[in-house]
Parts: sequence; structure tokens; C-alpha cells
Amino acid sequence: MASARQSTEQARQGQDVDAIPTLAWSARPDGSAEFFNRRWLNYTGLSAEEASDWGWTAALHTEDHDRFMDFWRRLLDSGEVGEVEARLRRYDGDYRWFLFHVEAVRDNHGGILKWYGANTNIEDRKRAEAVLAAEKRTLEMIASGASLADILQGLCETIDAQASNIKTAVMLMDADGIHLRPAAAPRLPKGWVEAITPLKIGPCVGSCGTAATLKQRVIVADIATDPLWADYRDLALSYGLRAAWSQPLISKKQEVLGTFCLYYDAPRSANETDLRLIEGADHIAVIAIEGERSQEALRSAFEEISNSEARLRKIIDTIPTQVWCTLPDGTGIFWNRRWDEYTGLSLEMVRGWGWQNAIHPEDLQHITAKWLGDLAAGQPGEVEGRLRRFDGVYRWFLFRAEPLRDESGNIVNWYGTNTDIDDLKRAEAKLRKDEEELRRMTDAIPQAIIVLNPDGKAIYANRVALEYSGLSLHDVQAEDFPYRVFHPDDVQRLREERYKALSDTAPFENEQRALGKDGKYRWFLIRYNPLLDESGKVIRWYATGTDIDNRKRTEDRLRNETVSLREQIDRDSMFEDIVGRSEALRKVLRQVDKVAHSDSTVLILGETGTGKELIARAIHKRSNRGERAFIAVNCAAIPASLIASELFGHEKGAFTGATQRRLGRFESANGGTIFLDEVGDLPPEIQIALLRVLQEREIERVGSNRPIPVDVRVLAATHRDLSALVAEGEFRQDLLYRLNVVPIEMPSLHDRAADIPLLVEYFIDRFGKKAGKKFRTIDRRTLKLFQAYGWPGNVRELQNVIERAVILSEGDIFCVDETWLKPQAPQFAGPRAALNSALQRQEKEMIEAALAESAGRVSGIDGAATKLGLPRPTLDAKIKRLGINKNRFKADV
Repeated sequence: MASARQSTEQARQGQDVDAIPTLAWSARPDGSAEFFNRRWLNYTGLSAEEASDWGWTAALHTEDHDRFMDFWRRLLDSGEVGEVEARLRRYDGDYRWFLFHVEAVRDNHGGILKWYGANTNIEDRKRAEAVLAAEKRTLEMIASGASLADILQGLCETIDAQASNIKTAVMLMDADGIHLRPAAAPRLPKGWVEAITPLKIGPCVGSCGTAATLKQRVIVADIATDPLWADYRDLALSYGLRAAWSQPLISKKQEVLGTFCLYYDAPRSANETDLRLIEGADHIAVIAIEGERSQEALRSAFEEISNSEARLRKIIDTIPTQVWCTLPDGTGIFWNRRWDEYTGLSLEMVRGWGWQNAIHPEDLQHITAKWLGDLAAGQPGEVEGRLRRFDGVYRWFLFRAEPLRDESGNIVNWYGTNTDIDDLKRAEAKLRKDEEELRRMTDAIPQAIIVLNPDGKAIYANRVALEYSGLSLHDVQAEDFPYRVFHPDDVQRLREERYKALSDTAPFENEQRALGKDGKYRWFLIRYNPLLDESGKVIRWYATGTDIDNRKRTEDRLRNETVSLREQIDRDSMFEDIVGRSEALRKVLRQVDKVAHSDSTVLILGETGTGKELIARAIHKRSNRGERAFIAVNCAAIPASLIASELFGHEKGAFTGATQRRLGRFESANGGTIFLDEVGDLPPEIQIALLRVLQEREIERVGSNRPIPVDVRVLAATHRDLSALVAEGEFRQDLLYRLNVVPIEMPSLHDRAADIPLLVEYFIDRFGKKAGKKFRTIDRRTLKLFQAYGWPGNVRELQNVIERAVILSEGDIFCVDETWLKPQAPQFAGPRAALNSALQRQEKEMIEAALAESAGRVSGIDGAATKLGLPRPTLDAKIKRLGINKNRFKADV
């Protein structure tokens, strides 16, 4: 019976130990292990048999093994309680830092019966401490006026101190924006640093050059095989560099300031902790660099105390923390020796609810209510309160409780731990003191600074902000502060934009007018920078205000001068190039008068050089939109890949190189007129989008699916036969119907020969003034030559000939060289149907040859469309029109 009870008790104890949320173990008096709880075995991936005796040492990091074993032997010799930090291998091969706490259990004669130990994961703490130390040191150096080189050197040295195999470097971007130069690299070989000074950035230039180009982190686990290192591989390997991780340093304006890089002497991939370290170093380096260059960046004092998660130890009596256990209803049944030693209260005194006697009277009601709430909810919970020590001193503790459930989900027991956080509380008090120090520092900065809660409510303003506004700190903290300081129009204009930005974690900026104590508004550029905790949540917003009132006034003045100048130019140039009295021209101008005051779409047809854009401008100037924008777009001059962005705009990130939102020509012309010259050259996909604009009066930017209404009158022009293009499948018929509401046919210069003398006099006067020449008369032979010439280039050709003659003429009689104008051979009409048939046969033969060469493929790099230099939709239309069966050219499978 006794043996059975003992076995049951041991099984129960083993279950209790397995329920403890920490890595727990025990060892024999000689130090050989005899027991590991389930969490220890799950973490290391070792079985109980593999870990027993001295097998557990296989999980120690090789660099820590000898040091740990020396510690363990000293502990075995002395029999004292001890702690040591070492790295322990996880089941996936990754090593993490742990705090090993060990103490002995003795018999009545003082002999050691067993050793008990607990391992606490401190990996994140060590990394966070390193980043915190680096940031603190950086901020102290910035505050003390240290140079940027010293600050970056100190940052690298702090990160390098984490491990012997880490080699960090900070590279800064040259003013030319294409070269990086090392600014700090304490451990890197001198030869390597010289070899990369300077380093021209590019999409395939190692880790740093690529990161600076792509504006994103680049992790190269093995330089020996990664293609990014093709140009520098042999040199890097010769200096013992095998892995390189680079983080671009990006300013608030999305400019690349430089890169932060970690090198390793062995291949290595980055884990989450490594990435947090890189991000922390990146954050610190950006603060230092921007502080040096702009003197506007805020200095963060210290990171808030990380990780409120205390050491939760649900263990038996010898685990080195206060542990307790209760029944499902909360009645206490067990407290370990640590509790007894701290409080001086025995088990009999605290059993049931007697533990409340050790709680500070001011905290008892709150702690009891929280405990009863957790019991009712059946969920883990925690609360802070003061616990009385045996000598009457109260210290702050974090009380944590977690239920243990059986297979049916019923609560069997509650296990809890009490963690001393008194030092943490003192640290928080110190942090508050440091915040006061930071406030004194911000008061010394000659720039308005306001600190905001995560929701955007102001909680502090520095001396400069208070002196400018004439308000007190109490006024700043009031709900109506924004309405008292900022211009009402700006508050209304930026309300939604500011609300959305504050709900994110990215820095942002805007321009607002702020009221000074003199009763006048001045423009300020306000930049908002977030302070984040370890989980990425915003703790504070820091807003800095830069006075840009003089700049804004200069911009307004220049803008007004530009508008005035443009209006003057428009008045001076109105109809200046529409010269002539011929009936053909008068007919066009009568059409302009009739159509100008409507909003109908106009299609202007005519040969090249006849003045189609001048007619479009005349229509616009005489319309009700004449005071608004006139935007001219030459559709043939814009690459097909860019025309959608050019016409309709794009969102930030819509494609590579789209670093910010851009308004398209249609939005720029809103309320006015857009002139689409050479509309016949639009790609098919843009024709569809233009058709939607004409039908729905709305556009969508590239990279967005949100329709934007536009009020734009569309004028179009082309020298091509759109009906023929429709027949060839290269232009949409429905779009032609929409454009051809009011067609205007521009006559060629040949059809308005009577206007040639007037045009000649006008251009001679115009270019003569420009060249500083005055002509007494026009040579008669020249005038006859002009009237006899066919002018295939129309008015533009005439203009160019006269300009050349004015420049080259030496006397006061205007004349031209007869060789400049050679009469064209008469053109005789041929059998058009036969010519078209021959062209179609030749076109069909060329397409079939390309299809045969590409095995029937139309698209792709080796497709027929690429070989013929045609867009794929255009080639598909031609294949369909010519009745070509492309399937017969496909290779047999």
C-alpha cells in the first residue's frame, strides 16, 4: 500500500512539475541529471534517456560548454545556490540564451540529497538590452555633441560586442545618390573597407548596394553562392566574409541615407531575433544620421522597460520562486518554501484565504476582486500588488495564476507564481525621471515640439511651442487645443487624413497654419514620428513644427506671377499663328465659334503641320472653360508602358519607381480642357480606358480601383484615317463614335494657297524681330516659288523655311534658295484595290513566317508579336482579319 501511495504521489509530483511553465530539472548529488520536465524535453528535442546523466550537455553551445561546466563543478564543490547564463540548443538547432538557476536540497545532517534547477529564456532580454544600450549610448552622444562618425562607431561597437563572429558596418550615401562610403566598421578588415570605398549602388551589387537600390532589406545567407555577390565574391571570401545582411537606412522623406550591415564569418540565415536586432540598429542609425543632417530629429531617451512578462514558475517546493496552488474554488492548499522564507508565514497560517494577511491593506480589495474575477472566468490572470516581507517591509510583486485542466477541460487546480517587480517599479520611476530629462532636452531644442498620445491628444509641448502660441501646458492638454491653435480651414481639411495616419505606425507630415501669440497665423511643416513598444504599438507621437511661412509666401507669389505671365502669354499668342483670309480657313473658324461654347467632344482632322493644336487652343479660349487649364498631350510621344500613368495618374507603389502618388493629365485638366493629339496612336488598352472617361466621366489611377469623377472637355486630333484603323482592328469603333461628335477638317496649305502671302509676311516679321533683322521687301521669285510649291509639310514646313531664310539672309531683301523647294513629281492614282490586295498578301506572308519561326506562339519573348515589333492585341486582330490559322504552326508534342 505504501509503495502504491508513494508511486501515486511521485506521479502526481511529476504531473505538477510538467504543468510548470518553465524548463525544470533535477540532478543527483554528483551532478548527473536524473529528471527533466516535459517543457525542457520539448524545447531541446531530446528524450529523457538521451538527456539523462550527462547527455544534456549536448544541448549546450560549444562556446559556453567549458564555462558552464566550470560553474557546475564549482557549485558541486561548494554546495551553494548559483546562477549562470548560457546558450541552449532548441529542437530546430537554434541556440537561445537562458538563465540557469540551481540550488541543492539537503537532509537533516546537511548532506546534499538532490540538485534542482530552472532555465529561464532571456534571449529577447539580451537582444533588447543590447539595442537599448546602443540607443542610450547613441542618444547620450548626440546630446553631448559627438560627431556622427563617433556616434556610428559607438553603435557598431555595441552591436559587435554581442558575439565574436559579428562584424557590423554603417555606410552613408554620397550627395550624388549613387555611391556608398563606409562611415563605421570597427571589426571589418581594412583591405575590404578600402576596396568598397566608394561602392556604386545597383540592383545586383552585394548586400549593401542592392539594399540601397531596392530600398528593402537584403539577407544573403552565403556569399559563396548568392548571385548578388558575383562581382565581389572572391574578394569578400578572401577576407573571411561568408554572410552579409544589409538594412537600408530610410529617412522620413523616403530617401536612402545609407545602409547598416552585419557580416558573419560563416554562412548564416537570419531569425526573428536577428531581424529585430537589425531593425533596432537601423532605427538608431537613422536617428543619428537625420539628427546630424537636419537637426530636427527627436532623440528618444530610453526604450520603456521591455517585457512585463515575469518568470512564471509553477514548480514544486525547491524551484527558486514563490509558488502556490489552490483548489478550483480558490482555496489555498500549498505554498512553497520561498513564500515561507519571504513572508515568515507558515502553511497553517496562510491555508485557505489566510494569505490575504500578507497583502498591503491598500491593495487587498483590488487583488481579491481580480482573483475572484479570474476564478469565475476560468482564464489566466495577473495583478500587481505589495507583499509584506518577514521584516515588515512591503515590496511590489506581480501575481500570476493559471488553471490546470483535466482531459475533459475541467479545472483541477490553480497554480500561481509571485514575481518580485520592486526593482522594475523603481526602474519605471527612473524612466519617468528620464522622461523629465528628455523634456528638458526638448526645451533646449530651438524648434516647436509637441508630444501626443497614440490617439493624437497633446500631452506635452516644449518651451518653443508654448512661447510661440502664448498658451500654458494646461491649455495644450485641453480638448480644444487644435481648434485654438490651428487655422479652422486646416483642421477641417486635414481631419480625416490625420485620423488615418494616427491609426497607422508610419511617420507622416502635413502643412498647417498655427496661431501665434501676436494673433497672426504662420505656416508650419509638422512632422509626426511614432515611438513604438516591442510589439510594434505606438506609445507616443512626437510632432515637430518647422516655420515655412516665408517659403509659402514665396511660393504663392511665384504662383501668382506664373499665372499672370501665362495669362499674358495666352493674350499675346491668341490666334497669332492662325493667319489667313481664305474661305477654307474662314469655314474652320466659323465652326470654332459655333462649337466653342458647348462641351461636346471635337475631333480635329488634318495633315501634319496644318495647325490642329492651334484650333484646339482657340476652341478652349473661346469656351466657358477658357480661364481654366488647357492640357495638351501628344499620345504618339509617350511610351506605351507609361501612357496610362501619364493620362490617369498612379498611386504610390503601383509599380517599380512609383515612390509617391502622381496626378495624371485628366486630373490636372479637371474643370478645363484636355487635347489628345495623335489619338490614333493610343494602344488598345488605353482606348478602352478613354472610352470609359467619355462615357462615365470618371477615371481610375494606376494601382487603384477607386473611381475619381472628372469634369474635362476632350478635344482630339489625328492625321491618320481612323476609319481605316477601325477596319484593320487597330482602333475601337465605339471610341471613334464618341470622339467624332463634332469633326473639324483642317485644310492643307495647298488648299489655302491664297493665305501664303499673309503667312510669309507674318513669319518674316516674327522671325526678323527675333533675329534683329528688318527686310524692306520680298523677292518676287521667292513669292512665286512659295505659291508654286506643294508644301507637303503644310504651315509648319513654311514656317521652318522662312526661319532658316531669315537667319541666313544678309541683305534687306528676303529671298530663299530655289534648291530648298524642289517641286514634287506628280502623283497619279493607281488601282487602289490591287495595291491593297498586294499589301495584304505581303502582310499575311510576313505574319505566317513569324508564326512558323515561333512555333505558333504570338506573345512572349520569342513570340511572333515580338519578332514583328507589334503589340500582341494588334497582331491578334491582323491574324483574325487575314484568316490565318495559327494552330497549324504549332510544333507537334
